[in-house]
Amino acid sequence: MSLRTRVTELLGIEHPIIQGGMAWTATAELAGAVSNAGGLGIIGAGHMPTDILREEVRRAKTITDRPFGVNLMLLTPHIDDLVEMVLEEGVPVVTTGAGNPGKYMNDFKNAGIKVLPIAPSVALAKRLESIGADAIIGEGMEAGGHIGELTTMVLTPQLVDAVGIPVIAAGGIADGRGVAAVFALGAEGVQVGTRFMCASECTIHPDVKARVLKAKDRDTVVTGYSTGHPVRVIKNKLTRILEELDRDNKPEEIEALGAGKLALAMRTGDLEMGSVMAGQAAAMVCRIEPAAAIVEDLVSGAEAVLSRMASVVTG
Repeated sequence: MSLRTRVTELLGIEHPIIQGGMAWTATAELAGAVSNAGGLGIIGAGHMPTDILREEVRRAKTITDRPFGVNLMLLTPHIDDLVEMVLEEGVPVVTTGAGNPGKYMNDFKNAGIKVLPIAPSVALAKRLESIGADAIIGEGMEAGGHIGELTTMVLTPQLVDAVGIPVIAAGGIADGRGVAAVFALGAEGVQVGTRFMCASECTIHPDVKARVLKAKDRDTVVTGYSTGHPVRVIKNKLTRILEELDRDNKPEEIEALGAGKLALAMRTGDLEMGSVMAGQAAAMVCRIEPAAAIVEDLVSGAEAVLSRMASVVTG
């Protein structure tokens, strides 16, 4: 059974597996390895300085000759400069979050760049389709980092019914069973973040990888509700402080305390006061392994489930 879909055709990739564009986590090494494995690797730009992101893009080109992308957080203060750099470097694919990419859509289209915005709701997905998005990444609240209100199981079929472009499901997917499940809901691709944190090629601090491997089913928590931009992370000292500030409705203090904490975790390994952004699927990550092995497991696992289900249906 093949997992060839409109997503693989659109992006020119072998498997409909997109690696999440995680800031301070998804570097050229990881993106290149995922693309070489037949998926779509993504460099997470976050608030990265333009010259540093350019270096990451150019390094990715030395690692892979296959398509890869950059995730742009549209609320980044210097987003105009990052977009201009992406255009100059001829990045094949852009995923976007934290805003509407409409301002840049004509430039992306004129450059032949495929645009895959993240949408946590049906209303936003429809708007993004209307301005020219090539596909929609429907991200459920199981995901790590900034999240919406709906679960992947509920969001995915609603997006499939609401838009005509392909839907890529994200949030809570860590193995072939998850891939098969969202395919049954109509998705034509998946975005996986947390499991790729434990890829051999991922350059985050080893202590963070070890914490993900230790995670249990209830080890993540959502903080920052009062800011309007809730974030899912693994519980630690920082999250306890943030939860207290949330209860006291102090969004400004939450924003101030949270500044720089993602880098503190991912680059220096601070597991107490760093923001260890990871999804609920962390509890399903069992080992550190090459990105190629992760892609193969996602694909072969999904094919096995879908084949078994097909045989049940046909008798």
